[in-house]
Amino acid sequence: MRKVRFLSIPSLLAACAVVPALLLCSTDGHTQAAAPAAPAAAPAKGPSAEEIGRRVQAFYDSTKTFKATFAQTYTIKVQNVKKESKGTVIFEKPGKMSWSYDAPNGNRVVSDGKVIRVYEKENEQMFETPVKNSQYPAALAFLMGTGQLVKDFNLKLLDAAQMKFEGGYVLEGTPKDATPAYQKVLLYVDAQTNQVRRVLILDAQGNKNRFDFSAPVVNQPVGKGEFDFTPPPGTRVVKP
Repeated sequence: MRKVRFLSIPSLLAACAVVPALLLCSTDGHTQAAAPAAPAAAPAKGPSAEEIGRRVQAFYDSTKTFKATFAQTYTIKVQNVKKESKGTVIFEKPGKMSWSYDAPNGNRVVSDGKVIRVYEKENEQMFETPVKNSQYPAALAFLMGTGQLVKDFNLKLLDAAQMKFEGGYVLEGTPKDATPAYQKVLLYVDAQTNQVRRVLILDAQGNKNRFDFSAPVVNQPVGKGEFDFTPPPGTRVVKP
């Protein structure tokens, strides 16, 4: 059998211009069938958005209470204003939560599962709103035992590297039932623990409400009265 000597790249391309891609040209002008290329290894397939959602839900389903410190960044699009604050948050099932903002802010956000009270220390006023109309419980219901990620959201997996989030996944959740409280929520999930390390809430006006959680503690007793709040005397109470 004649030994085949392959041409240089430019000659090979010219000689085989009209030959099917599966054929190679030998030096005497005859063609020889090329050996089929070995199939490429399939890329490792990661978990789907719904699978990650189920993992997150399973973690929080195992908790009765959740406490963490938080750093909040609230961006008002139309004013191009960014407000930063920090504090401590506590959730207790079913449906209770308490946000305590560090000084000098001093604000409080408290829900007993039915009514949410948002106290603004600087303005000496407090807003009382039914839970169903507030973005806090609506977007974080999976934390408080009043919602399910896969059931309540259409989930989409975003590129964590592009979102500058290392060590986990970024889930985009669009509520299946439209709500005036917000349009989407992004959950930044730790791949090792399945805990949510960051929540980004986006509303219809383009405002962004971001919470970064740290030092989480679960299933610890909560102090009596944590989810009750009475504002200081002289506070103006605003109701819908």
